[in-house]
Amino acid sequence: MRRAHLRPPRTLAATLVAAVALATLAGCETMQTYMPTLGSFGVYKLDINQGNYITQDMADRLRVGQTRAQVRLALGTPLVQSAFRDNRWDYVYEFVRQGKRVEHRQFTVYFVDDKLARWEGDEMPKSVADLNKAAAERTMGRMPQADDPGWLGWLVDLFKK
Repeated sequence: MRRAHLRPPRTLAATLVAAVALATLAGCETMQTYMPTLGSFGVYKLDINQGNYITQDMADRLRVGQTRAQVRLALGTPLVQSAFRDNRWDYVYEFVRQGKRVEHRQFTVYFVDDKLARWEGDEMPKSVADLNKAAAERTMGRMPQADDPGWLGWLVDLFKK
């Protein structure tokens, strides 16, 4: 008479370790961001940028006393222009990834007698040009300037002395 073989303990231990590892990763923010949840499994949701993306250099162009046209030139057309509050423009930006709001910013400008009086809002990101410059310096080192003689110019100057 032959006995039925049970699962060896080594396989059971490996299964338990794998289950604990998956449970740990399931709570990780990265897993929640990039892996679909059970409720949306198989459904692809687009990343949505909506509204006015305003950077710090755009906000730095504002000056008290500017006209509405000058503010529109600096910041773009506002997302919200209320008929009931003609002296206020709201610039709203929202980024949604996989159906979850990742980023929400609001920036408001106020006018008195059709001149810019003040503005307020959330902290704005750096300009795209500044971000690109910082990324280039990280990957390539310091960017050479137009008046930088380079290593050949340095060698010529060394022999001149």
